[in-house]
Amino acid sequence: MKRAYDINRIRVAAGIMAFMLVLVMLFSSFFIAVHADHDCTGEDCPICACIRQCQNTIRTIGSGVMAVASVVLPLSVVLFFISSGVLSFQHDTPVSTKVRLNN
Repeated sequence: MKRAYDINRIRVAAGIMAFMLVLVMLFSSFFIAVHADHDCTGEDCPICACIRQCQNTIRTIGSGVMAVASVVLPLSVVLFFISSGVLSFQHDTPVSTKVRLNN
């Protein structure tokens, strides 16, 4: 059985990897946008080769990200609202507030 420390390390590693994936997609898109109208030197243009690599990266990552985002995003929004207390299902009762009812 895994200890809590190991589970937290796995969660942190997964978070870092997800953040890095988003950064790769962001910078690839930014590179394509900046160099879209460059002065091409011909068939062996290094910028065109880099743009093709960025497009392949976005295409490869994008198919998996959309599938994961369609599941993770709604779940994380619900968990955020539950943890912040917006969707509180607990009602205050005299017992939960420790009120003594003397008549």
